[in-house]
Amino acid sequence: MDNKQAALELGTKPVGGLLMQYALPAIVAMTASSLYNIIDRAMIGQMVGPEAIAGLGITFPFMNLSGAFGAAVGVGASTCISVKLGQKDYRTAEHLLGNTVTLNLIIGFLFMAVCLIFLDPILRFFGASEVTLPYAREFMVVILLGNMVTHMYFGMNAVLRAAGKPRHAMYATLFTVGMNILLVVTFVWWLRWGIRGAALATITSQTMALCWQMWIFSNPKELLHLKRGIYRLKANLVRNIIAIGISPFLMNVTACLVVIFMNNQFVRYGGDMAVGAYSIANSVVMVLFMFVMGMNQGMQPIVGYNYGAENYDRMFRCLWLTIASATTILLIGWSLSMLFPNAIARVFTTDQTLIDMAARGIKLNMLVFFVVGSQAVITNFFQCIGKVKVSIFLSLSRQLILLIPMAYVFPLFLGLDGVWYSMCVSDFGSFAMTLPLLWWYMKKLKTNGKEQ
Repeated sequence: MDNKQAALELGTKPVGGLLMQYALPAIVAMTASSLYNIIDRAMIGQMVGPEAIAGLGITFPFMNLSGAFGAAVGVGASTCISVKLGQKDYRTAEHLLGNTVTLNLIIGFLFMAVCLIFLDPILRFFGASEVTLPYAREFMVVILLGNMVTHMYFGMNAVLRAAGKPRHAMYATLFTVGMNILLVVTFVWWLRWGIRGAALATITSQTMALCWQMWIFSNPKELLHLKRGIYRLKANLVRNIIAIGISPFLMNVTACLVVIFMNNQFVRYGGDMAVGAYSIANSVVMVLFMFVMGMNQGMQPIVGYNYGAENYDRMFRCLWLTIASATTILLIGWSLSMLFPNAIARVFTTDQTLIDMAARGIKLNMLVFFVVGSQAVITNFFQCIGKVKVSIFLSLSRQLILLIPMAYVFPLFLGLDGVWYSMCVSDFGSFAMTLPLLWWYMKKLKTNGKEQ
């Protein structure tokens, strides 16, 4: 009954307090995870060298591509579970949990096998040079061997939040981050295993956290728990998971394509050092964006539950609170990045050339970064209510429709600066495209609610 009550609170408790209850654990977890990534990259840059930072930047598309498949399952399943809990359909929610486990295992194995077979050609396509290829390959071999663990870990964390256990999801992430940092120090600094040690630390810590997650879901007293008969894939459940998960999947695949294109543009107009600067600037952006992702994760079960329960007023209150919070967070981060870009770049490297390039890249990349929060929240909102086509369009608007054409044209006139400027211009353009769609769908949903 306690677990059912936790789910029922999604439709009864005050929205502001409920959003903070779900979002704060996610924000803490996501921020800790992004800080780990900074520590990881800083240690690699300081201990191995600037070429290793550039090599690590080449692996971003791989990480995005792996995350795309994980998001298709984890986000899709957790959203479906939230809706089913709102409808009090607990049996279907349990089968969604079992199908999540099976899909993660299958997709994780296939992704690992295919990528390991064609690793070098893929990395060269991603923009690796003769200098950066060995570093990128050394890192990705370990990451790919643990790919099934990574998929399962992120999938189970998403289901924990949907099942009314945001703190447990936070604890899993914090444990992973803490163990990661400890192992990175041991493997990279003490044992001198280089970039391979950083990858091994990531997989080892995720494996330990996954064991704890599976132990939680093995408890028969839980509202959602692992048991016999729920693992066989059901066509209707898989279709529902993929239908919701296709939006974050395409968003991550598009991010992968964009990073590949941007890496090649940076190599073309600035060389390997420009790729390293892009890697540093990307790390800073991701730290700030993790706050927004945490807010989105906190919003998802609340919006999904109340949409399933047809309680549209609570759903919209949650949306506006999330937008306001995300915008405030990014305004603070934008201010710090504009004021202290050189100090931020020095965290990652002692190479003065790379520091100068990264500092300028941070400022140009984040000129209008404070508008990104609302665009990301609104995109996630459409995903939560099952408006997949709208969510896909908004996901692709910044990256495919705006960024890639701009990143091709701008450097023809502005050189390396043009690559950086294309990112901030596309940020503002996608923000301007998002608002009219939100207004139209809000009016439509409110009209439907009055009719019902």
